[in-house]
Amino acid sequence: MDYIICGLGNPGSKYEMTRHNVGFIALDLLAEKAGLGRLTKTKCKAVYGTGSIAGKSVLLMKPQTYMNLSGEAVRDMMQAFSVPAERLIVIFDDADLAPGRIRIRKNGSAGTHNGMRNIVYLLENDKFPRVKVGIGKPDKEHGEEMVDFVLSPMDSDTFAACKAVPDLIYDLLEHGIDHAMQEFNNFQPK
Repeated sequence: MDYIICGLGNPGSKYEMTRHNVGFIALDLLAEKAGLGRLTKTKCKAVYGTGSIAGKSVLLMKPQTYMNLSGEAVRDMMQAFSVPAERLIVIFDDADLAPGRIRIRKNGSAGTHNGMRNIVYLLENDKFPRVKVGIGKPDKEHGEEMVDFVLSPMDSDTFAACKAVPDLIYDLLEHGIDHAMQEFNNFQPK
């Protein structure tokens, strides 16, 4: 297996189109573009599928542990398929980015995202690429709390960014992360 591409989210129909499930949504769109269909195999507390993207063998996975324990599934899947951290790509929501913006990073801290914190903690490694999809911040002036905000339906700008992620992943795997960063780090929804 050349790469594991992980989308972060929460399992269950009540979370399907929420801001916190950006990673799941983008991964489903990637699976569709790659002709992999629905991810239906189960292993390591995740649903997954395998195939080829841009000439690379890939495993697409969605942890089923709920967001804050995502690292358990990621760590176990990486061990099961002998994939090193530098060939893991994680897609997740980022409240520090405006809705619909995309930011690719080669590595770095988990920031404030609990799913990413758990992955970095359990892997004992932050040297892997990540794709952040902007969801914006809650309206604190009107008493909106972060937990309610991330679990509410996403807006059209955020969904537009999710739809751009499959092209981003193809670009990253075909031309490298620097090229993908140049092409997509200024992405803005139309």
